[in-house]
Amino acid sequence: MQVEPRSKLSTEGRRYVRATVAYDGTDFLGFQWQAQGRTVQAVLETALEQVSQAPTRVVGSGRTDTGVHAAGQVIGFWTTWRHSLADLQRALNAVLPGDAAVLAIGPADPTWHPRFSATRRHYRYTVLNQPWRAPLERRYAHLVTQPLNLEAMQTAAGLLVGVHDFASFGQPTQGDSTVRAIFSAEWQRDGSRFCFDVVGSGFLRGMVRCLVGTLLQVGTGVWESDRVAALLAARNRALAPPPAPACGLCLMQVDYE
Repeated sequence: MQVEPRSKLSTEGRRYVRATVAYDGTDFLGFQWQAQGRTVQAVLETALEQVSQAPTRVVGSGRTDTGVHAAGQVIGFWTTWRHSLADLQRALNAVLPGDAAVLAIGPADPTWHPRFSATRRHYRYTVLNQPWRAPLERRYAHLVTQPLNLEAMQTAAGLLVGVHDFASFGQPTQGDSTVRAIFSAEWQRDGSRFCFDVVGSGFLRGMVRCLVGTLLQVGTGVWESDRVAALLAARNRALAPPPAPACGLCLMQVDYE
């Protein structure tokens, strides 16, 4: 049974908790609760209600899309749990499905917010670059069969670092601003595996996947690196190539002061 998030929950007799969770996003329709379909938020709230015997609203650091994974999603919630937080972690992991887990848990200051208090978010996108598919990796890596030019992709990725208007690469998650700060954007290669690590203050909806889709155009030789700068300046989503598939994307870590 899914538990619909409540807009307001009494804090009387409750304590505020922060937790780090991981999930395989393949079989989830994203993080955020939906009226129909399985979501990470709903699964977490169902587990919390089961162990605490009270409806509990979970707030996440970000709303990962359908099929996107997380190794370090951060959540916050108020709970009536009376025992130790270590016991709460064990109880939650005992009832959560196999594609989600609580990795760490601890008390949180009431002024802390999982999303608005975050200062840096780290995403990783994994590409498998080889001429044949790898069935055991298809849930976690995007297969590209054309040869990739690592140097060209890194040159293009360097153009993304700094404060820019990323309107060409996504939609705002709140408000109208499409300006974001990117602290680092780097490609690394290990054999046939290419990993793109990008760290920023925040990201637009679909932004990382769209960035990867654009950089792969450069890596396969369809685009020159300087076209990325032109796309940034254009601030027109219609000019960007399609986003890379969700399977390769993972939220690795969220940092706070």
